[in-house]
Amino acid sequence: MLTTQRKQLILQRLAQEGQIVAKALSDEWGISEDTVRRDLRELAAEGKLQRVHGGALPASAAVGDLRVRKELAPDEKRLLGRAGAAMVRPGQVVILDGGTTSLQVVQHLPLDLRATVVTHSPVVAAALAGHAHVEVLSLGGRLYRHSMVNVGASVVEAAERLRADLFLMGVTGVHAEAGLTTGDFEEATVKRALHRRAAETVVLASLDKLGAASPFTVAPLKELAALVVPATAPTRIQKELRATGVNVFLAD
Repeated sequence: MLTTQRKQLILQRLAQEGQIVAKALSDEWGISEDTVRRDLRELAAEGKLQRVHGGALPASAAVGDLRVRKELAPDEKRLLGRAGAAMVRPGQVVILDGGTTSLQVVQHLPLDLRATVVTHSPVVAAALAGHAHVEVLSLGGRLYRHSMVNVGASVVEAAERLRADLFLMGVTGVHAEAGLTTGDFEEATVKRALHRRAAETVVLASLDKLGAASPFTVAPLKELAALVVPATAPTRIQKELRATGVNVFLAD
């Protein structure tokens, strides 16, 4: 079997089954594990999968910068944004992550809402300017331009002084085994810090993030109060996610 053929079959198998086990594949195809691992390394370098111990998981398509992500699944994100906004109650302290889905949450918040929103995203903070009764607390740090969020020790230290009711967290990967992941180490650190300071954490995840993984772990799924996904999410993935114990809600 040619290398290009093997790689195509690996990606097909990954799409069908949601994971690759190098040993099982080498036994099935009668090739060495080293050959399978080399193929996986090369595919990972091309951004087509995420390597894990013993094999690979689908790579998240949501790892582009904010400009690119704005073009991904806009209809899904509107539904998720509406669902997220409905969770915000008057008088609450809510942490709102950066990202395009968070911007949709802002657009669906009632203009007369009275609440406090904490964010480390300058873009999200600016989007809240029209909500005259929302107190906006912006956590400052080094601007990570890829996602347009502030990161670093100052953000983590500020987070430790918070006690929020709800954290609407953004991630790039939601996988039954890999958990909640993202593509940048410092971003993952900030998300963990904010997660620790919220009574409840909810993830709003579009289809491109489901069953996918990124390099840096944020938290296991079981730590979420809820995972909200589009109603069109594949039944197989819904079952795999629910099997972890996480509460999965459908946005439609």
